[in-house]
Amino acid sequence: MTHRRAVLTMVAATLMWSIAGVVSRHFEAARGFEVTFWRSLFNGVALVVLLSWLRGPKPLAHAIRTGGRTLWLSGLCWAVMYTAFMMALTLTTVANVLVTMALGPLFTALMARFALGHRLAARTWAAIVVAGAGIAWMYAREVGGSDARHLVGMLVALCVPIAAAVNWTLIQHNRSAAQQDMLPAVLIGALLSALVTLLPSFPFEATLRDLALLALLGTVQLAIPCLLAVNVARSLSAPEISLLGLLEVVFGVLWAWLGANEAPAATVLSGGLLVLGALAGNELLALRERRN
Repeated sequence: MTHRRAVLTMVAATLMWSIAGVVSRHFEAARGFEVTFWRSLFNGVALVVLLSWLRGPKPLAHAIRTGGRTLWLSGLCWAVMYTAFMMALTLTTVANVLVTMALGPLFTALMARFALGHRLAARTWAAIVVAGAGIAWMYAREVGGSDARHLVGMLVALCVPIAAAVNWTLIQHNRSAAQQDMLPAVLIGALLSALVTLLPSFPFEATLRDLALLALLGTVQLAIPCLLAVNVARSLSAPEISLLGLLEVVFGVLWAWLGANEAPAATVLSGGLLVLGALAGNELLALRERRN
């Protein structure tokens, strides 16, 4: 996969990830842990179908049984990301969660630097800072943390960028070392997340409409883009993947505007432009470097 195609594929993945907010606005009864359970369960079902189609059922089962520590650690990271995001939303505001998650590119860059010895170009460090500032500016007026519940929610949300940083670094290390198939890790994460949230989800209250929407999230918002992201990790660096992942926030705002009539404030629009400018500038400078 060329660098340009990898970037476009990652953008498509973030576009699919970003529909979670607007779709969740249309739930009738499903809330909290139940949303996480059904989303993860449908994600797991979709991944079994997709991976069996890509790899075959026997090779998939064999890959999971013999995957080793790296595959299962990556699966655990996916499970933490799936679960902590929804748990954090039940404890604090969406703004607090998104601003906390914006730390992802910085954590990933630092982990790749110290764990793998990767040196980042100055343009990428600058893009991380500018994009992070853009996310903070988007939600500066809405961030609240004086309540102990908000603090707990932000600590839970912090698990998402930490797990993501570990995950992308593991996948990057695997790319340069064993070349192991890491796609089954996404399935392991989905199954672990569903298992952990099963009991707290009782009693189930989701309607048929809710289940249809959760199936959409499990398939289109999680299964397909997560597989794409793992595949892209063979061509892009871990910090670049994490940086492009911030587009999820920008796209999420647009979806809420178009699909739920939630018009963004001026600060959200200007912050979004900062994020887009940082990402576009980083990619344009990278393209110039490759041509030279």
